[in-house]
Amino acid sequence: MRAVIQRVSEASVSVSGDIAGSISSGAVVFVGVGKNDSEKDVEYLADKIAGLRIFEDGSGKMNLSVTEAGGEVLVVSQFTLYGDCRRGRRPSYSAASSGAAEPLYNMLVARLRDGGLRVETGVFGARMEVRVVNSGPVTLLVDSSKDF
Repeated sequence: MRAVIQRVSEASVSVSGDIAGSISSGAVVFVGVGKNDSEKDVEYLADKIAGLRIFEDGSGKMNLSVTEAGGEVLVVSQFTLYGDCRRGRRPSYSAASSGAAEPLYNMLVARLRDGGLRVETGVFGARMEVRVVNSGPVTLLVDSSKDF
């Protein structure tokens, strides 16, 4: 699984003009599911999202996780994270099929919620508009296949 994690002061996702999810201070997580991903990847990614120390403590040092900072999480599915742009001008994609990816995406959301986080989502597979106010800016890439 791949995730782009952005620290935000606010964010929202809309589908057909209707807000599907919105958060104030916290993290936006764009998630792509690879063909070979499993529950092990979900567990790794959920733990990483909840534990990354990307929020400032009282001294202004990035020393707090989203959990410790009392932040919220907006999770948005994004298969284009598995786009390969090395050849030509049109990316090729190696993401899992939506039938295989959606259960893992839902499992990730559930695991984050079970960990005590307030989690909002987009709509899996929908065409979405995402509004992000990146704070910092802080943007990180996490890839479970490269981190094991």
